[in-house]
Amino acid sequence: MSVILSGCSVYSFTGTNIDPSVKTMSIATFQNNSSNGPSALSQQFTEDFKDYFQRNTPLKMQQRDGDLQIEGQIIAYDFAPAAIQREGNVDQAGVNRLTIQVRVKFINTKDDTQSFEQTFQSNGDFPASQSIVAINSDPSSIRRITTNIITDVFNKSVANW
Repeated sequence: MSVILSGCSVYSFTGTNIDPSVKTMSIATFQNNSSNGPSALSQQFTEDFKDYFQRNTPLKMQQRDGDLQIEGQIIAYDFAPAAIQREGNVDQAGVNRLTIQVRVKFINTKDDTQSFEQTFQSNGDFPASQSIVAINSDPSSIRRITTNIITDVFNKSVANW
């Protein structure tokens, strides 16, 4: 008994669903348009974005005009109390939350029905004793949050989840 599979897309073990005619990808630098955030946030986020897509797709990365194109900006970088606790007669933060929002425009030049523009958000909780200065100086703290955003964009753009 023979089984013939046909279709327009290819499924891989990384979960991608990329049309075989799609060969290249370009990711523009994500500008930090939030009023906060460390100075290296834009560069770190963009490089992590490129690395993630290179590791998880067979696409060749190019400077611009890829078959798939991603661009956007970091629109919010907010650090605020997430859980208030009472100590004596004083209310204070028990946990602080860092929330990052990124506006992403994805263009699929081979199939415009796959294109989208959407805001993605993720956050991370930190002990109240950890200041935003300490978090900003530790790229791994921020990377935990931005990796969630990158994964969400990946799933929406090339995994079609």
